[in-house]
Amino acid sequence: MRAEWIERRRGDAVVTQMHYARKGVVTEEARFVAQREGLSPEQVRDEVAAGRMIIPANILHPELEPMAIGIAAKCKVNANIGNSAVNSDIDGELCKLSLALTFGADTVMDLSSGGDIRRIREAILRASKVPVGTVPLYEAVSRVEEVEDLTPELLLQVIEEQAKQGVDYMTIHAGLLRSHVPLAQKRLAGIVSRGGALLAKWMLAHGQENPLYTHFDELCAIFRRYDVAFSLGDGLRPGCQADASDEAQFAELSTLGELTRRAWQQDVQTMVEGPGHVPFDQITMNVQRQIELCDGAPFYVLGPVVTDIAPGYDHITSAIGATAAATAGAAMLCYVTPREHLGLPTAEDVKHGLIAYRIAAHAADIARHRPGARDRDDAIAKARVAFDWEAQYRLSLDPETARRMREEVMPEKMRNEPFCSMCGPKFCSMRVSQSLPHSAASEVASQPASPELRPPK
Repeated sequence: MRAEWIERRRGDAVVTQMHYARKGVVTEEARFVAQREGLSPEQVRDEVAAGRMIIPANILHPELEPMAIGIAAKCKVNANIGNSAVNSDIDGELCKLSLALTFGADTVMDLSSGGDIRRIREAILRASKVPVGTVPLYEAVSRVEEVEDLTPELLLQVIEEQAKQGVDYMTIHAGLLRSHVPLAQKRLAGIVSRGGALLAKWMLAHGQENPLYTHFDELCAIFRRYDVAFSLGDGLRPGCQADASDEAQFAELSTLGELTRRAWQQDVQTMVEGPGHVPFDQITMNVQRQIELCDGAPFYVLGPVVTDIAPGYDHITSAIGATAAATAGAAMLCYVTPREHLGLPTAEDVKHGLIAYRIAAHAADIARHRPGARDRDDAIAKARVAFDWEAQYRLSLDPETARRMREEVMPEKMRNEPFCSMCGPKFCSMRVSQSLPHSAASEVASQPASPELRPPK
């Protein structure tokens, strides 16, 4: 779809969506996004120009259907896929990609760290109609014997290679400075980010500053050529409740605000990544601080996980936090699967993680009163009142599971009856409600609701 659009820009020195938006141009991608989001093209252009919205769309990823991440858009969900050093299977990753797309992932991140990383990424890019993100540090580390052997030149080489393949956004841990490392060493869990830990080890071994920070302008130059968006990584995100909202986390966040403004000076689109483990009562404060320090750049949060006691159920512990974060102003949620903290997710884990996060994002869209967000909820409510089981299945996030759960407990001859196996025909509240005399129902409906029950204006 984008091939013709991209061709028209060939030869431009800067091809970022932010660059065109700041010139007053409504790109084809912006027009497409506006239609998807129910916004005007000019609104999308202005949000991108201000840095509050990004359209991750590398000019070498023509398979992409443009989407937007920003506070004015619907809340988005990312699905992490990718192999590990002990599990390298292209077909398995393509299966995860297919499931991610089926269950509504708005972007995917290829976090492959072993095997033929480039070949896996190429397969994912060519099959993906949604933006693909990466953490290029992983591939760079895979090319050396020890992390200390990394050089700035190798990092820049890998980043440009990935940009040339068509990667739409990259997690760059440029905000973790050498002076921040001692702050993290005071923690209970230390540094839990892979990228953060690797860079901390490199800085301490060499006695030098983070090369991604010292070479940030060169990174911007690469991103300008292909329209790769920064996902400024939180290498010091807290990894347990005890470490949340500490000095290390906010020191890095302040640096991420500085880097956001430096990227904007070169018309490079930027979002900022957020904390992983945060007590529920600290989530809103964390979101508000990011918005303040990073001048409204889109906030992309992992979870947050609101309690550490539920290995095997962290898609639930984190979806609770994700709903709160998105309601407070986070623009994209990075899903967490049931296997978080335990191992590489399977295809089934991808499904469960995505459904949990689609629920979280949708709940936040309703809470933020985004236009049309509740339409599907109202439609399924009407289907329930009408005992239209097929419509309920069709409107659900996972129609197959909804159908299976009903059919498992209802005899085949009763599956279309106006009741479920919970109440049966005699105790079904909706059947009883519908049998009430019309005059009585009308009388109740005409009475004003008590103040505490009235919906907000």
